[in-house]
Amino acid sequence: MLFSKKLRFPVGCAALLLVSLVSSYLYTHSKTKQIAQQNQSFTQQENSALLQSKISLTSNQAADQLNSRFQNAFSSRQNLLAESASYPVVDEFKKYKFNINGSQIATPGKLPNSKVKFNQGDLLAVLVNTRKYFQDYASEDPDIMRAGVLATQGVTVPDVLKTLDFMIAVLKEDIANNRTTRLQDSKFINTNFRVIKWSAYNPKSKQQKQLRITKYAVFTHPGSRKKTSTFNIPIYSLKDNSNNDKFYTRYTKQDVLSGIYEPGGREFGKVTTLAYLTRNGLEEAIMEGTILINFTDGYKVFFNVDRNNGMAYIRGLKATAQKRYWYFREVDAIKGYGYKIDAKISIKPGVTFAGDVLNIGLGKVVVIEHTQGGRKHLQMGVIADTGGAFLPNLYQLDFLAGIFKNKTEFGQNISQLPDYATAYFLVKK
Repeated sequence: MLFSKKLRFPVGCAALLLVSLVSSYLYTHSKTKQIAQQNQSFTQQENSALLQSKISLTSNQAADQLNSRFQNAFSSRQNLLAESASYPVVDEFKKYKFNINGSQIATPGKLPNSKVKFNQGDLLAVLVNTRKYFQDYASEDPDIMRAGVLATQGVTVPDVLKTLDFMIAVLKEDIANNRTTRLQDSKFINTNFRVIKWSAYNPKSKQQKQLRITKYAVFTHPGSRKKTSTFNIPIYSLKDNSNNDKFYTRYTKQDVLSGIYEPGGREFGKVTTLAYLTRNGLEEAIMEGTILINFTDGYKVFFNVDRNNGMAYIRGLKATAQKRYWYFREVDAIKGYGYKIDAKISIKPGVTFAGDVLNIGLGKVVVIEHTQGGRKHLQMGVIADTGGAFLPNLYQLDFLAGIFKNKTEFGQNISQLPDYATAYFLVKK
């Protein structure tokens, strides 16, 4: 439109006044309470739509100023969200180590279209035992109530319990109907679960993105009830009164092996001798957490680590030089996580991972993906065990491979398993 010089000034003023009135109207008289709340939330998409549909384009300057205000508020909100997604990583003594943003660890994902591998009965047993641990010991073991790094993604402990309950129900129903469980169908999982990709975070190797998958096992070892020239390394059990008198926290592994609990030693009589092994047998029992001893009298017995001397495991130091020493107890199965020996979760090979329970969380269901022979392979398991090497550790899981006679048999079994894999958490929607 063409205006005369006399009309330009009053028309311009009127236009500016009109824009001001429209902006004021939009701010104070929204159509509904919901729209008002949405305006105050300063979401970028909604405010962009409001600006385009409600503000006259004849005043670019006014529109730019209003849009700038919204953009600044939106950026501030995003920064606050980013700060709230920060997670404080702790060590085994629950002491702060460093902060990490949750998005560095967890992002939305999806399982590839492949069958998920696991033994149905074994997975059901570990799921049930893990769920029962929450039920029985949540008040005595507050560590399991930590949501861990997935809290930055809105995952709570009740979400974990809901996931365990749903999987248990599905497995029981499928097993009762003598059919392959739906939990082995990746489409079923993608439909019913939030699939959260786990990107490794290794402070010493920032380029690592896949999880390192180590493997552990229960080894059978010959042993003796009495000390012999071959079996001359004892494993001990603490007596019940050791909870009050923690004398054992004063002694390193080297102190124990020097004979302080043996006849003539300064602490003789304070512990119970369970068995005598070779030195290699002792180190493997401590490293793996459980050992199956074939005694010379024909009996076979599981023994599991019970309590340690309170000295930290030093990553990278050879086993024989570690100061940490573990005391054992006789058990009826392979045992995983537990705040005391009588409460430990009974676990099964092939469906159990050991991991960082404090920072990742007990009971998290994980699927690992790797490629072999040009095909995608998926393996499911539950974080139902832990160890000194996992506190803290956001880049590794230890897979319980089985019970083996020796390292050679163990090595042959795990040769088909990956050293690194893409990992996913499953959380019931």
